[in-house]
Amino acid sequence: MPTQSLKHLFPGWFAMVMGLAGLSLAWHRAAGVMGEAGTAAALALGVLALLVFLGLGVATLLRRQRYPEAWAEDLAHPVRHVFVAAIPVSMILLATTAVAAGLRGPAVEGLWWLGALGQLGVTAWVLSRCWRGKDAGGLPWAMFTPGLIVPIVGNVLVPLAGVPLGRPEWSAAQFGVGVFFWPLVTVLLVVRIAQQGLWPERLLPANLILVAPPAVVGLSLLQLGAPVAVAWALWGVALFSLLWVAPLLPRIAGLPFGAPHWGMSFPLAAFTALTLRLGEGGLMGLLGMMLLALTSLVVAALALATVKGLRAGTLLVPETVPIAAVAP
Repeated sequence: MPTQSLKHLFPGWFAMVMGLAGLSLAWHRAAGVMGEAGTAAALALGVLALLVFLGLGVATLLRRQRYPEAWAEDLAHPVRHVFVAAIPVSMILLATTAVAAGLRGPAVEGLWWLGALGQLGVTAWVLSRCWRGKDAGGLPWAMFTPGLIVPIVGNVLVPLAGVPLGRPEWSAAQFGVGVFFWPLVTVLLVVRIAQQGLWPERLLPANLILVAPPAVVGLSLLQLGAPVAVAWALWGVALFSLLWVAPLLPRIAGLPFGAPHWGMSFPLAAFTALTLRLGEGGLMGLLGMMLLALTSLVVAALALATVKGLRAGTLLVPETVPIAAVAP
């Protein structure tokens, strides 16, 4: 990676890890139908997610060392700062893929704790902006995009690995943080649209993030022992969220490829995983397998577009139009 390109590697690129790890978990759910092929695919995707995480982690550390002003700009940016949460979320998901593969031990639990506590810290940091005035970097309307869901609702991922690791109490406590703020964030996004209009076109792929909260909440509630009927209700919310953003798909397809496109991957994977979890044969099971095929194709297309974009030098470049080009 050219040195100058490294300057533009903002934390949102960790959405790649989220998408790959989420797809790995979906393939784990399909192992009952696919057998060893499903397990092998899940393991391969999990290893790939880990390798991408390590590569991005090293690159991020180099970026902070060589371009500290770029990292500081990310933290102060009204939109990019929320994607810092993609780093601890990636850790939680990697620990979850390890648990799904049958791995335990201090390394897995340590990764889970690091991700869980890091996610809680980022959530508190993002919400601390509520106490600042607008002139002190408070909460401008530009901040309210679907990306805000990542630091707020990422807490609901914690039980997926936390319960099998023997930490149900902490898992439930942190899960509560995400469940409490999820509806508030959704309402604020709708209010922002009413007050300021939709966010910039290049962020449209991130609209699919709206599908992730109900899907992950459903999976986590099942992990915490909630009735299956509750998970079905959340599956319905996730389905409606997907139908809600579906009219934007033609516009998304016409956009030049960029990092925000990876925001589509994890929500689709989470919805697929919940569908497979609820579908024990019949039409629901068939729907789950169809979603798994679709999500796998989407992630493969995103990976191919990423490789092509990096080779062509069209990805890690300065913003031509400010991503926060909305009045505060």
